Amino acid sequence: METNEIRSATAIIGTDLYKTELTARSHALIADEPEDAGGQDIGPRPGDFVRMGLASCTAITLRMYANRKNWDVREIRVEVSNGPFDGKTVYSVHVDIIGNVDDEQRNRLLQIAKLCPVHKTLVNPVEIDVALSVQGR
Repeated sequence: METNEIRSATAIIGTDLYKTELTARSHALIADEPEDAGGQDIGPRPGDFVRMGLASCTAITLRMYANRKNWDVREIRVEVSNGPFDGKTVYSVHVDIIGNVDDEQRNRLLQIAKLCPVHKTLVNPVEIDVALSVQGR
């Protein structure tokens, strides 16, 4: 359910290359870079979180819809990949459904997949305001 409330996440990085502690609501995660990029590979890369966000949002949105319609959908698998193509970022989303879904339901699920909030965020204009403060310690 989308709301107009402001949501936030926090990232804190110290001197450990490139271990970053992330928090959102009551959840804590670690982001990092692979060893070949100088990190310890103890967590996903930042771009992995974007891909995971799109994949999980798509899966959850499809599950909500299938449940609401009482469709026989036993499992939804969403794989997201991306790369730079012709100077722009292109995300590819592949959805596998396990269950009894006819062509009409399949077409509707394809439409619904494009309506998840993360998908809508990524395809619409996004503005990012950055502020910086420095504190001596």
